Amino acid sequence: MVHYVDAATAPLKIDGSIRLYDAEAFERMREICQITAACLDGLADVIKPGVTTNAVDRYVLEFGLDHGVVPATLGYRGYKYSSCTSINHVVCHGMPNDKPLREGDIINVDVTYVKDGWHGDSSRMYPVGQIKRAAERLLEVTYESLLRGIAAVKPGVRTGAIGEAIQTYAEAERCSVVRDFCGHGVGRLFHDTPNILHYGHADEGPVMKEGMIFTIEPMLNIGKPHVKVLSDGWTAVTRDRSLTAQYEHCLGVTKDGCEVFTYSPAGLHRPGLPPLS
Repeated sequence: MVHYVDAATAPLKIDGSIRLYDAEAFERMREICQITAACLDGLADVIKPGVTTNAVDRYVLEFGLDHGVVPATLGYRGYKYSSCTSINHVVCHGMPNDKPLREGDIINVDVTYVKDGWHGDSSRMYPVGQIKRAAERLLEVTYESLLRGIAAVKPGVRTGAIGEAIQTYAEAERCSVVRDFCGHGVGRLFHDTPNILHYGHADEGPVMKEGMIFTIEPMLNIGKPHVKVLSDGWTAVTRDRSLTAQYEHCLGVTKDGCEVFTYSPAGLHRPGLPPLS
């Protein structure tokens, strides 16, 4: 049985309960998430052939410090970096290094800032120079799948509706949905209940209620959905080394739908790609 709690009075620990946040909490999330989104906007001018992911990571750290926030990943469970930088067949949790980006690469940069205990979590894909049409199409399908997942969010509907919307569209476009990772509750905790699956059926999962805050972050592969985690304990890659992509937004459930906190303030929802029609 799902247990919903008032986030303002609940203990700050993961106990399986789903927190329901108030209007003040939504305002705090708007603030931190817009800083995260602004950083991702700035990266559109940073990411290019020859730039290292360590340089990308330094930008994320310095941007955060300049705005009075810190990266939530820095030191999280021993992680040493301010961001995750996942290139080509790296599904997620790619670690920055000194290897230069190459023309034709695609890269996901995942940033979470924290301020006064509030977490703003988002990621975007970036093309490195000119990319092949297959890669561009993967980015288009992945972004559209995120939008379809968001459109399924409203009170009284189960979280499975999000996964069904994403899976139905992605598979119709001949892409596979990664099942090993999911969206999650967020707010005062970095990773909280509930898990938001990117596949499944509309009659599955807990019922969404006004005040819930979580991420939707579908990961789509051109090849098969299977992944493996490398020996570093973090980097997840596609088993068949096929291209993969991910976009992530953080949102709150409202009385009649949802509010996306991490929309780009500069309109750079899909950096480096043609505007949506």
